[in-house]
Amino acid sequence: MSAPYLFVDVSAHGFGHLAQVAPVLNALSARLPTLRITLRSGLPTSKLRARVAADFTHLAESSDFGYVMHDAVSVDLAATALAYRQQHADWETRVDRDARLFAALRPDLVLSDVAYLPLAGAARAGIPSLAMCSLNWAELFVHFFAGERWAAAIHRQMLAAYNSAESFLRLTPAMAMADLARRRCIGPIAVIGSDCRQALREQLGAVPDERLILIAFGGVSKELPLADWPHLAGVRWLVPQAWQFENERCTAFESLGRPFADLLRSVDAVITKPGYGTFTEAACNGRPVLYVRRQDWPEQDCLIDWLHGHGRCREISDADLVAGRLQGPLDALWQQRTQPAPSPSGAEEAVAALLPWLAGGDAVGIADRQLLEGAPCKFTANPI
Repeated sequence: MSAPYLFVDVSAHGFGHLAQVAPVLNALSARLPTLRITLRSGLPTSKLRARVAADFTHLAESSDFGYVMHDAVSVDLAATALAYRQQHADWETRVDRDARLFAALRPDLVLSDVAYLPLAGAARAGIPSLAMCSLNWAELFVHFFAGERWAAAIHRQMLAAYNSAESFLRLTPAMAMADLARRRCIGPIAVIGSDCRQALREQLGAVPDERLILIAFGGVSKELPLADWPHLAGVRWLVPQAWQFENERCTAFESLGRPFADLLRSVDAVITKPGYGTFTEAACNGRPVLYVRRQDWPEQDCLIDWLHGHGRCREISDADLVAGRLQGPLDALWQQRTQPAPSPSGAEEAVAALLPWLAGGDAVGIADRQLLEGAPCKFTANPI
């Protein structure tokens, strides 16, 4: 019997899609040691390997662009509209290209988070596919472009691609996805980090009562003027290396050489935007969050509501964040009551959904079949 073969497509729109897929691939490869994986993504190979422990072949290209961003919290709608119109102007050619790729590679299954092009290509090649995510581009497209004359035809192609998948695994938390006929709800996906708090403090030379604050915006740039911030006594900032700003109270977190989940679990607070990976990992690792809202991003409401119900969090304004007015919000955040951390059951549930195509019927347990055959999530559709 040949080794099972999975083709995975991971959006490079930030790091949240990788944060969703990586735990699934790690758990799946533990169940199927001979599994072959081809991973297509525009993310750097080093970033993929930092999250995915399983062996894979990296196909370094993107099959979606998500949304064109001004920065981590604001969308460039004009550029995004142009990009969608260009992508769908030769849609059939793009689908044919993916269909030929899959026909040549002959994977047993295609998994996408959350591009719809590979789903359409897999359907044309006669290869089963699954989608998985907390959002889908069709639902965001309706939110931003429903009033445009050119939008309806593009939206139909998006929905047809998503609905061609055997199932759409709707993570918790997630958007409604009312237009996706084959959605299945699964639990949260998050990596539980190792507590390296003491070792991290020694590495940084932090004093015993110094607070460590991680600033991370999920792979989409939002640089802050830390040099102009007021001094916060007893606070050490861990910031992205791309900011190229380090001093006695500010350290690039990548330079510490530790997995992101370990850092997140070991700090005193996280400052971020609403994004699936950081929100679920903060809640599941019991870390408090200060967040700044994204400008008109429809996914954020379900994420914010979930985090308020399952973790410690507090909203701050973009103006206060840019100005570094954080002492009061941080003090209020640390005074919140700790809640029981939610269980990240979604990765194992996703594995149960993937196994029937990769391990054969004999390897699929009762729980796996129940997930596959369970009733879909129920919502009211809102077509364009």
